[in-house]
Amino acid sequence: MAESKGALIAKTLQKHAGRTKEKILQNLGKVDRTADEIFDEHLQNFNKQQAQTSRLQKEFNNYIRCIRAAQVASKSLWDAVSDVYETSWQGRDVVLQDTQALDVLWQDYSHKLADQVLIPLNTYQAQFPETKKKIDKRGRKLVDFDKERHNLQGLQNSNQGKQRNEARLGKAKENLDEARRTYEILNSELHDELPALYDSRVLFIVTHLQTLFASEHLFHTETAKLFTELESVADKLATDCQRGAYTLRKSTTINSNAASPKSPISSNSTK
Repeated sequence: MAESKGALIAKTLQKHAGRTKEKILQNLGKVDRTADEIFDEHLQNFNKQQAQTSRLQKEFNNYIRCIRAAQVASKSLWDAVSDVYETSWQGRDVVLQDTQALDVLWQDYSHKLADQVLIPLNTYQAQFPETKKKIDKRGRKLVDFDKERHNLQGLQNSNQGKQRNEARLGKAKENLDEARRTYEILNSELHDELPALYDSRVLFIVTHLQTLFASEHLFHTETAKLFTELESVADKLATDCQRGAYTLRKSTTINSNAASPKSPISSNSTK
């Protein structure tokens, strides 16, 4: 068991070393590399789409956190307003009713954005890391394919003896065929998957923008109605206040039985 594990590790290290050598030779221009301009365009679109979606997810998560914080702050504020709005003041029932309705609107607003926009966005974003792993694997298999291709070309151009050369050539061809099959399967799958993923962005974004905009419109429209009503209540209360409806009246009654205070000068002159 230990030997097979050690052999597996050695094989893995050898494979990594071979890929590293191939990449160095390609970067130095010593050997060519297989080019695929169509795939490169798909990859560019994927990277842009992933970056844009990641930013949208980050900003929308922050937006939801801020909405929930504003919801808590709003409830605390209107609880304080309801507490300070005295029972004898005109329109108190309306104030209590509307502030409670505001809290319900905040809850509905927050839940709808989280359930119908944030959760689908998180699910949509989750597919990018898996696709990126497949792209990276395709890149490794392409390096393997180029390495085996160059190895076969090197053997074909070598001056070794015909018998030994044929044996090594046969093995090199087998390795090349296996590397080609593995690469072409991944490459073909990604040539189908990447354009489909990129095209899906339009419907996904439009659908959830519609939900976002509709939720914003409904929330702000309904809260505007409540604040218009609350403003009217405050205006009527101000009018009543200007008329003195809530002014405490001072007592002006004089007790006739109370003795008038005497002047100290008068008391001294009598003596």
